[in-house]
Amino acid sequence: MSLLAKDCDFSPYAQLVAALLPRATGITVFEPDGEVRWTSEDSVGPTKRKLAVTAAAAAQDSTEAGERVLTRQRDPLYLFWLRAESGTLIGIFSVSWRSGESEQRTFAYVHAMLKPVLECLRREVVLRARSSGAPSAAIEQDGGDADLRVLLTTSETLRPDAANDGIGSLLQIVNTHMQCDFTALVVPERNLVMVAKAEGRAVDTSVLAKIHRQLLSLAQVRNKAWRLNAADSLPGVPLPCRVLSSPIANPAGRPAGVLALFRSRTAPEFRRRDAMLADLLARRAASIIDSSYDALSGLLTRRAFEQRARVLLDQHVAGRSAQWTGLYIDTDRMHVINDNYGMHVGDKLLSRLGELIRSRLTPGSLAARISGDRFAILLPTAGADATSFAEALRAGVAGLIGAHLGATDTSFSASVSIGVAAINDPRVDLSHAMAAAETACKAAKDRGRNRVELYQANDVSIMRRHEDVNIAPALRAAISENRLRLDAQLIAPMFGARTPHFELLLRMIDEHGETVGPDRFMSAAVRYQLMPAVDRWVIQEAVRLLAPHAALLADRPVVFTINVSGQSLGEDGFADLVIGHIRGSGIPPQVFCFELTESAAIANLARAEVIMKRLRDFGCTIALDDFGTGLSSLAYLRALPVDMLKIDGSFVRDVLKDPRAESMVQAIAQLARSMNLVTVAEYVETDEIRLRVAHLGVDYGQGFGIARPAPFADAIRDLPTYASVARHRQGEEIDLGSDDHTISAELQQQLLAAGIDLGGEDDTQIRMEKILAGYDHSESTLYQRKLGS
Repeated sequence: MSLLAKDCDFSPYAQLVAALLPRATGITVFEPDGEVRWTSEDSVGPTKRKLAVTAAAAAQDSTEAGERVLTRQRDPLYLFWLRAESGTLIGIFSVSWRSGESEQRTFAYVHAMLKPVLECLRREVVLRARSSGAPSAAIEQDGGDADLRVLLTTSETLRPDAANDGIGSLLQIVNTHMQCDFTALVVPERNLVMVAKAEGRAVDTSVLAKIHRQLLSLAQVRNKAWRLNAADSLPGVPLPCRVLSSPIANPAGRPAGVLALFRSRTAPEFRRRDAMLADLLARRAASIIDSSYDALSGLLTRRAFEQRARVLLDQHVAGRSAQWTGLYIDTDRMHVINDNYGMHVGDKLLSRLGELIRSRLTPGSLAARISGDRFAILLPTAGADATSFAEALRAGVAGLIGAHLGATDTSFSASVSIGVAAINDPRVDLSHAMAAAETACKAAKDRGRNRVELYQANDVSIMRRHEDVNIAPALRAAISENRLRLDAQLIAPMFGARTPHFELLLRMIDEHGETVGPDRFMSAAVRYQLMPAVDRWVIQEAVRLLAPHAALLADRPVVFTINVSGQSLGEDGFADLVIGHIRGSGIPPQVFCFELTESAAIANLARAEVIMKRLRDFGCTIALDDFGTGLSSLAYLRALPVDMLKIDGSFVRDVLKDPRAESMVQAIAQLARSMNLVTVAEYVETDEIRLRVAHLGVDYGQGFGIARPAPFADAIRDLPTYASVARHRQGEEIDLGSDDHTISAELQQQLLAAGIDLGGEDDTQIRMEKILAGYDHSESTLYQRKLGS
């Protein structure tokens, strides 16, 4: 006769297994003959039944607790023997493992985790068989049902609260069920000490301070519960109470702490069954600790921090706390430390930083390691006190030198940048509440690192970072949804019949259809590494729009200048991408000029030189933007294969009022001419500036004083006229009277701004001659008049 009743419900055990082994997918209870008595799985195939029958036959002569087998799909199946007190096999308890799970556990590990569960199940089966129709009463007599309810309670109903994140609730449940004076959890490597006391009793917990080291030593010696019922149970230390101590294991399986239960001398002794239950509860505590506390720093995980912080901020709303302040901490140059001194030094630094934070935390505070080298703290205090806390922490970290961290180079020291921000509205989402602190932290890094910054809404740098945080997602969406637009700004020749240039400028279209200028989103693109995606879009879009007009561009009537960021210079394959797009379009590569800022080129000098040379060899030209602002402009100019220098606008703007700016512009123009380079003056905002820089020998001008940015389509529309001009330079006789060569009002304005006055001339040949001739501004009467000569 089977001891497994047909109406048995083993779902509580399935819930326990799921809590202890999250990778387990279900349990099945088999009769010794392979019949399925109960399962939590959708179905049990014949393969598992056959494995159960084979295992049952092997169990008859085996003294083992079970075995691990593989299904046809190579999935592990853990089989455990359920035996009566006589040793007779009464059933098989199987645990299925997640399909394809790479981290498969050994049988010994799974058995150790489930041993108390299996013992509770075995006793229930035996008691049900003995009770003959009264299973509940029989189980209650043995206490099994109560123990099971405790296990299920700790597995299912624990919820994080502001005080303990579930650990405190677990201790209180254990203390009440085991009828103890108090229960304590001590985990030194996580800096965790928690105590739950019996309600309504005067309890002296000082014994914990006296014996916790001995209990930790016992945990190292004997990796299971230890009952200390007698006064002399602990060598050399008289016990004033009864103690049940169970080890808490860390993720590596080594004892890291203890769960200790304390009863008075007048209370019943701890039994073997209590020890088994304590071991299972200790495993549950270890599971909560592993999911809530970071192993390296001993601080909360990000998820646990957010859960507990939300409760604390809700209490703030309810008036239970006065004020909260958030701190965001970023370890400076962590990648440099890892690269130069080894990952073990970096880990040691993070561990020591965790220790410093824990040792300085005030009661009621929260601290977490939220990512690799970043930490967050929530302090129940005002901004001024929080800033003092942050400054003390920064100083403590600055005192950590290489010798403290195990580095071979003992001269280096660590540092952190810390942002501090008051949480004025605790009802907002925590991520938004901490965003201000993160912004202040990044401002601290911008200002030299190893400093503390308090978030202030009127701080320009902080405001810029805050705006970048908000606009970065919109920019990502605009790139993916093709909500970007190209404008073009004329770069006009100052004198002579030179080829005009257009610089392509990017605009973003927001979700409401409004145009957003680059001053709003370009900083975010640089800060959040979006520039490579932006550059790729601009290149692809420019080539796509110009490809249908490849025939008109055959003689290079105009040149289109495209900006390239320093981030794109660092990407492998960037030059291949550019060359591939241009080659596939049929557009002559001479039509394109790629513009790099001087700082970006110097920062990536070796890679920039390679990419610039490849593009130049392909036929494109190269411009160096913001020339004159770098620390070593002249030294690097010889190394870079450039064709054009764009003089930084800070010199051009002041050319009329600052003799030094004028001298700088003239010197750059003369230097460029000696090296056969073309010069462009940026920020030409007035006629006076345009005439002055032309007199100083600059070849081209760009700015509102010449032409404002216009849609790229307008420049494309005027390509026939530019093509006609280019052919005429080559001596071709062409008819300029057709409608195809009509000069738009916008183009006439651009030509007029460049000094070419068509004067309302109807004769197209005369118009073209004026366009081709241009004006030599250095000799114009307008120039002479404005200079007063």
